[in-house]
Amino acid sequence: MISVVIRNKNQSVALSFLLKNLTERYAKDVAEIIVVDNLSTDSSKEISKKFGARFVSIENFSFGGSANVCAREAQFPIVVIFSAHSYPVSHDFFSLIQAKFDGNPNLAGLRCLHSTNDYKNFINKTPATIDPNKSGLIFSGSAFSRAVWEKHPFREDVATFEDKEWTTRVLKVGYAIDFVESIFCYEIKRTRKQLFFRFKNDVIGNYQLWHEEIRIGSTIKGFLSGIFYLMKSFVLDLWYILLRFLYLIKFRCNKPNKF
Repeated sequence: MISVVIRNKNQSVALSFLLKNLTERYAKDVAEIIVVDNLSTDSSKEISKKFGARFVSIENFSFGGSANVCAREAQFPIVVIFSAHSYPVSHDFFSLIQAKFDGNPNLAGLRCLHSTNDYKNFINKTPATIDPNKSGLIFSGSAFSRAVWEKHPFREDVATFEDKEWTTRVLKVGYAIDFVESIFCYEIKRTRKQLFFRFKNDVIGNYQLWHEEIRIGSTIKGFLSGIFYLMKSFVLDLWYILLRFLYLIKFRCNKPNKF
């Protein structure tokens, strides 16, 4: 049996679509739906109740901490975790997950497919032991064993990449992480403030997990490259805006025959 847990904050429109999708297309495959919400001020709670999802509020958000809440609130052996802005696409999304866990009692988690990197590593059979970043779990469209989680909870002291850290840890003690041919869509438009928040967490996470040092030379080079590409993009955008304007004027003066 499968529990679906959704992490959400002020994503009422996306959450409504995800819940509609889950309840209309996958009702037979999912035993429960839980929304773990970080103090939303929109209508997320009302929407959750409308679709029969259990609504759980958390105050102090962290990636690992919220993932632990998701696992703790789930009542069934297999937990599928989504962000509100992602949703399953393939009709057999959950049945494939169930079959994979039924066929391998040593399975800790499954990574579903949504990006070019997913497909390449899946087709090339690149295991998580070789590439934990691109073949390990991603906590928006992944499934994990609640029994394994009980023995190995997610770390709450990592800034981000809690899914990748857990992947490497459970692999070291002998569990398996695999791909599953379950397809989902990850659709989000982040503000500049949200992108900067993500950037800061990624810098800390890359240092904590992959020991990626910040070097002055590469930092300055990255800054100058960013300025260069920003100016290049501005000039090119301005050029094609001008070309479109001139073309419309030309078209207005020399219209083709109508059919």
